[in-house]
Amino acid sequence: MLEKTNPYMRQANLIGGEWVQADSGATIDVINPASGQKLGTVPKCGKAETRRAIEAADKAFATFRKTTALERSKLLRNLHDAILDNQDALAQLLTLEQGKSLAEAKGEIGASAAYVLWFAEEARRTYGDVVPSPWADRRIIVTREPVGVIAAITPWNFPSSMLARKIGPAIAAGCTSVVKPASQTPYSGLAWGALCEEAGIPAGVVNIVTGAAGEIGDEICANPIVKKLTFTGSTEVGKVLIEKSAATVKKVSMELGGNAPFLIFDDADIDRAVEGAIMAKYRNSGQTCVCTNRFFVQAGVYDEFVEKFAAASAKLKVGPGVEDGVQQGPLIDLKAVEKVEELIADASAKGGKIVTGGKRHELGGSFFQPTVISEANPTMRFMEEEIFGPVAPVFRFDEEDEAVALANSTQYGLACYFYTGDLGRAFRVMEGLKYGMVGVNEGLITTPEAPFGGVKESGLGREGGHQGIEDYLDTKYVCIGGLGL
Repeated sequence: MLEKTNPYMRQANLIGGEWVQADSGATIDVINPASGQKLGTVPKCGKAETRRAIEAADKAFATFRKTTALERSKLLRNLHDAILDNQDALAQLLTLEQGKSLAEAKGEIGASAAYVLWFAEEARRTYGDVVPSPWADRRIIVTREPVGVIAAITPWNFPSSMLARKIGPAIAAGCTSVVKPASQTPYSGLAWGALCEEAGIPAGVVNIVTGAAGEIGDEICANPIVKKLTFTGSTEVGKVLIEKSAATVKKVSMELGGNAPFLIFDDADIDRAVEGAIMAKYRNSGQTCVCTNRFFVQAGVYDEFVEKFAAASAKLKVGPGVEDGVQQGPLIDLKAVEKVEELIADASAKGGKIVTGGKRHELGGSFFQPTVISEANPTMRFMEEEIFGPVAPVFRFDEEDEAVALANSTQYGLACYFYTGDLGRAFRVMEGLKYGMVGVNEGLITTPEAPFGGVKESGLGREGGHQGIEDYLDTKYVCIGGLGL
């Protein structure tokens, strides 16, 4: 059993410091997407177990909220060290349940540690204010306090780092949490429970439940003890959670869907653009919310870019993530493969030309060929729908304003990228793109030091940067009178 060789593979839920099973004894099978084999099971919990987890978090909050910022910073530093000390074991677990290459998995675990360290530092910087008073005998003080119990719901594509962005600021602020990881990749989420224990984080501060998304989500949204909900996932589900959370007026942070454009102008360094395009498109087999969904290339360099990009795409090594040198693993399941095939068929029927790839990989299962489609046009489903797979449609444009308009022609506004050698154009396009994050001559821009998040229907709030802790804090204004000054 993998559980015997990997101490961070926990097949139980963590509630109030105890590792427990579902009340009913029901479980969910966890499948390795590269082999189709069962890795193990996790509890299939529902409302009752979630309610107990919330109550455990509430009990822990009564004392944890009184800890000093320095104490919480030290706990997070311990957690950071525990993550890095066990990076290989955590990466192996991530690869086996999610499918990404071991190199990418190790990178994600490293990023998780980096976010934790960042918030260890931010814990000591949740400053308030002393405001000049309009009254001679009164003083005005503004303080920041933890919101209370927070709930976090995370997706399967980055099952470790998505939790780092939520657990890290929660602990830094003095909040306690109830976490619901994705059922397809629960072990990387449950591993955080073991890591928190190892770091000395008190029982009940972090509680982790797996199981029925609807039941767990409904209890989180309806329970008035939960003061904040942070969710990463689809816009469709995010809207439902926002609506359900309105009944108890919770704070909500939403990191939702994307439809990232990647613009390449005639004056761009094409080789650099191709290198950035490979990172922005094929990382995690194209299964990220910030992956490029639409490439827009100016007519003067269109053919050169397509040729070089297709050649680089065809060279990517596809295989099980645990094998040496693999750059692209499987898609998460066959449903994801079928979605990609639908989009390719739609593009082909509307004039798109498959330059490379376009089919399921010879390895079978949910492996898919890196795919480049030229002569894409706005009638194709790519313009509106998130691909979440290794498919790159390449559109042609003539003028700068046309490219910006096409890039903005979506309800999403998470990440975008563009390449140019003209400084004036860099500022014009940057200011014209309606997105929360912009990469200029860079295809990989996520870092703990910067705020991660989108605009429009891509979400609310920010993760990372000094902004990342703000939604975990309440602002309190105190007026002290009768000072007789």
